[in-house]
Amino acid sequence: MPVNGIFGTTIEVLGKNLDLRAKRHALISANLANVETPGYTPSDLSFEAELKSALKKGGTESSPNPRHIPVRGSAASIERVAGQVVELPGRGAGPDGNGVELESEMGRMAENQILYNASIQLLTKKFEMMKQAIRGTL
Repeated sequence: MPVNGIFGTTIEVLGKNLDLRAKRHALISANLANVETPGYTPSDLSFEAELKSALKKGGTESSPNPRHIPVRGSAASIERVAGQVVELPGRGAGPDGNGVELESEMGRMAENQILYNASIQLLTKKFEMMKQAIRGTL
């Protein structure tokens, strides 16, 4: 949900990152829930490259006047990032065709959780700095 540039792109990127990491968590959870389902192929959400690309694009959508300096990584381009669900066929699919590797999925879940928590901490710090600026205690 863009806030029309009032906070800058950092908050927009962190918010989008949290949304996409939550979607990735749901996919990893589904993989773990289907660890014993015959023929199940695990999936993941790929979004990092798409998010980086949105940040590198010029923000001509947010520039009402052609003489304005374009803002890089506009909120509109960041908001459009949805990620792509990709299948991850396991290296050692079992005899039942299930490709979920429990250890690998648990590791991916832990990594995703750590990155989600780091984004939360950065977002909290950003809002704390804004609160201090409003109070005049910076």
